[in-house]
Amino acid sequence: MASTDKPDVENVAAPAPEKGAAAPEVPPRSSLTVVEVVLRVLLFVTTLTAVVVMVTSKQTEWVPVPVPPFRRLNSARWTDSPALVYFVAALSVAGLYSIISTLFSISALSKPGNWKFLVSHFVLLDVLLLGIIASAAGAAGAVAYVGLKGNSHSGWVKICTIYDTYCAHVASSVGVAMVAAFVLVLLILLSVFALIKKSLK
Repeated sequence: MASTDKPDVENVAAPAPEKGAAAPEVPPRSSLTVVEVVLRVLLFVTTLTAVVVMVTSKQTEWVPVPVPPFRRLNSARWTDSPALVYFVAALSVAGLYSIISTLFSISALSKPGNWKFLVSHFVLLDVLLLGIIASAAGAAGAVAYVGLKGNSHSGWVKICTIYDTYCAHVASSVGVAMVAAFVLVLLILLSVFALIKKSLK
């Protein structure tokens, strides 16, 4: 007669883990994170360049005056225009933001799981900063255009024929700021793509 005793499950030893067992996998480092870090470094470089070029735009020249001796020394500097002061302030804030956001993005390289959380916050700040840079570049560009072309209706004379170096600095700074704005557009598109990719998983 067959025995009806059940084997003692408690006494059955669990299989020993294999010596060559692999450790738990770490989430892979996303290539999007690396691209974001590169773009944020580029944002810092462009904003810093724009600020440095603008604040070094002072030029002193002899200008004609209607009274004797009919000429006098006059200086053109970025602090003479509120629009250019706003430009420097806005680009300085953008440079500071790029440093902080770059540090957070670099930390996400070692902890890939945190990147998606950072993206959801960065996309809002990037849009806000894009608006600030665009408005600052527009204001500075308007001043540069009046300096180059003048405005006969308002009686504003063009000054770039006299302060050529000053105008070249202002124009170059505005151009670099537009590059910074384009970098921010790329960062926003990258963040939106990452969020869409996350929602589809």
